[in-house]
Amino acid sequence: MSGPLDAFRLDGRVVVITGASSGLGLGFARAVAAVGGHLVLGARRLDRLRAAADELRAQGATVLVQAADVAVPEQCQALVDAATAEFGRVDVLVNNAGLAVSVPASKDTPDSFRQVIDVNLNGSFWMAQACARVMPAGSSIVNVASVHGVVASRFPGASYAASKAGVIGLTRDLAQQWSRRKGIRVNALCPGYVATEMTATGEDKLRAMVAEHSLLGRFGEQSEIDGALLFLASPASSYVTGTTLVVDGGLSAI
Repeated sequence: MSGPLDAFRLDGRVVVITGASSGLGLGFARAVAAVGGHLVLGARRLDRLRAAADELRAQGATVLVQAADVAVPEQCQALVDAATAEFGRVDVLVNNAGLAVSVPASKDTPDSFRQVIDVNLNGSFWMAQACARVMPAGSSIVNVASVHGVVASRFPGASYAASKAGVIGLTRDLAQQWSRRKGIRVNALCPGYVATEMTATGEDKLRAMVAEHSLLGRFGEQSEIDGALLFLASPASSYVTGTTLVVDGGLSAI
């Protein structure tokens, strides 16, 4: 007899995770492996991907890796093609690849702004589009946005905020298009601050800001984001689509 926790399992499901060489993406890969998912990991740093794959395989996971820059549509398609060649399908996409730049808006450059939009927003679309072509009904897309897609940051980052707000809008539209017609659920996950490579620069200032301006007063832990990711990726959220799940320790509540 199955219990309610079984709905969070991903046994045998093929899960593509972008930006999986470090940070939240690598943490998500570990969490997915722990609940039985087959992993297809993409990132620009192939050496880091291979090291992550070795770690995960040593724990019994099935892992395929491929270098991929999500800002390049052809590389997104190649990642999905590799997944289908190896496993025959894609069941879950975790659109996690991301880039952040903190610079005053008056000093941001066109190239820098475009690069952030290309990776965070355009890359999420290219990956979703490629995966949706091969996903069976019952599949799930999780777009990793940010708390700064729903509230203003206290530090400069116009390109990042714009890209993540765009990801939330993209999520709603893709859910509207694909949930009923294709049976693909599309949701957005908005993490708050977690200690990763992205938050390493100026971490002391960030921690002080979070301590003052969030309800829980601290950074989150990887495991606290993993639970939300597994919920949205798995059958546990089979009646959830087009929504935005904010996991930020109450930063957006103040």
